[in-house]
Amino acid sequence: MTRPLSTRTQNIAASLTVAIDTLAKQMIAEGKDVVSLGAGEPDFPTPEPIQEAACKAIHDGKTRYTAPVGILEVRKAVCEKLEHDNDLHFTPEQIVMTSGAKHAVFNALAVLINPGDEVIIPAPYWVTYPELVKWLGGTPVFVQGSRENDFKITAEQLRSACTEKTKAILVNNPCNPTGSVYSRDELESLAKVIVEKDIYCISDEVYEYFVYNGKFMSAAALDGMAERTIVINGFSKSHCMTGWRIGYDAAPLPIAKVIGKIQGQATHHPSNVAQYAALGALQMGMHSVNRMRDTFKKRRDYMIERTSKILKTPAKTPEGAFYLFAPVNDFYGKKTPSGEVITGSIDLCRYLLEQEGLAIVPGAAFGDDSCVRFSYAASDETLQKACDRFESGLKLLCST
Repeated sequence: MTRPLSTRTQNIAASLTVAIDTLAKQMIAEGKDVVSLGAGEPDFPTPEPIQEAACKAIHDGKTRYTAPVGILEVRKAVCEKLEHDNDLHFTPEQIVMTSGAKHAVFNALAVLINPGDEVIIPAPYWVTYPELVKWLGGTPVFVQGSRENDFKITAEQLRSACTEKTKAILVNNPCNPTGSVYSRDELESLAKVIVEKDIYCISDEVYEYFVYNGKFMSAAALDGMAERTIVINGFSKSHCMTGWRIGYDAAPLPIAKVIGKIQGQATHHPSNVAQYAALGALQMGMHSVNRMRDTFKKRRDYMIERTSKILKTPAKTPEGAFYLFAPVNDFYGKKTPSGEVITGSIDLCRYLLEQEGLAIVPGAAFGDDSCVRFSYAASDETLQKACDRFESGLKLLCST
């Protein structure tokens, strides 16, 4: 065939996080010694109550088509969770179950964007956000959070970025890749601008349970925000269900209805088995989640301690999630043992993978080329090996 494929789709950049994780797994399958801290995937097994709920659903024959927006019993449980944990008041009609939180982000953007609409994305950002905005015909507008402000943007920056074309802001809190967490005061300042400019807010809260100090605050709970906020959440991170692919949109009713129409024509409902597994997660209590958070905090502290002895500029201590966004631009301009000059984070990560068998993600993927991202959702032994290889690789670099 000679007729062209979709230009809009072909112009989507491949996910660097997925690409690096895939390459690392391929190298391991080939027998190579690789330590991978590329994927944002908890290293704990899916808790047994969740597994049992899924198996029961299969044995009970709950494997037929259900509503495109998801199973009512599950959506009711999501509402109860949002009420209890976040002080958010939703009805089941406002909840749409999705095939993972990434799918929920796509749904939210698909509902809002018309060609030429601008979506403000605080940077550093998760790699998928700008690509989805572009795919749907919108324009991503990046607002850079400074390292001095823990990579968070201010209300003044948001106000300056808004134009007549601004449709929404996409906030990831806690943030992947930086681990930054917006406080209530910071969110209130942003919310005032969002209401003033009459724009929507897409609030990706998938790391909400991994806040190490204080309590997580949802943007949707603030004055004037309920009617303009789409909450994104899921079970991949909090309940070790990455492969189950189950998440949800919680949205104002008119928006939820349109999302339901999208799913009715596109994916229909997510897996029934995964939905009943999510119900098991919602009913099992928080013991395993809290234990995992405490473990991640210890791992975070280890990574901060180790990298502080390796880096020339110390990394900011993450307040949430399970990532370390480490500044490495002090090593740019240096030569590898083979004579290649490190010009940025992509070069450095490629060198570390080839030289040391260490897979981490370049900050360029997240809109900040000065850093690299480590996922510390890995065993203590793996983290130690990763830091040893990171240190070894950097010591081999020499000045030009």
